[in-house]
Amino acid sequence: MIFYHVISDRPKTLHQHFVVDDEHPNGVYDRVYEQMNRVEDVLNNPEKYKEVEIDHSLGVALRELALEKVRKEKYPDYPSRMASLYVSRTYEEAVRWADYFVKLGRKTYSVAKIETNGRVFYGDAYKCFDGTNSEEENIRLAEIYWKNEPNEDGREPIVEVLVDGDIEIVEIMKEYNANI
Repeated sequence: MIFYHVISDRPKTLHQHFVVDDEHPNGVYDRVYEQMNRVEDVLNNPEKYKEVEIDHSLGVALRELALEKVRKEKYPDYPSRMASLYVSRTYEEAVRWADYFVKLGRKTYSVAKIETNGRVFYGDAYKCFDGTNSEEENIRLAEIYWKNEPNEDGREPIVEVLVDGDIEIVEIMKEYNANI
């Protein structure tokens, strides 16, 4: 299968092969597990956090852990968000993501055409939520994400594609100056 990927954070080269799977997780996994002490405190002491605003890093960790729990229980054939590559269906979609990353100040190296033999999930980025101090609410929202039904308000989804498996960079389509 052919997709397009924004190479950010760590450079990759033409014809490079790499594996993303449960034994080779991605950067989301790293960022989530950096927050585990805080996550455990929130989950074990919910009353302590009832009136506390959750910061972005902790919210991401709470969201991703809920998403992973629901995926493992109900959708085990989908790739994990913490052990997959985020890709686009088209070159144009990937360029829009790359330009967005550049605007955010994220190191962005290139847009590449990739080939993979792994699992695929077409999700809706609108359904990606901010994690809260309520585990029940995070699980409820995670179920909505993985069900992947049409948006209730009728808006077009922002498609995010997750792939895992053996991945090869088959063409560098556009380069960016990553020296931010």
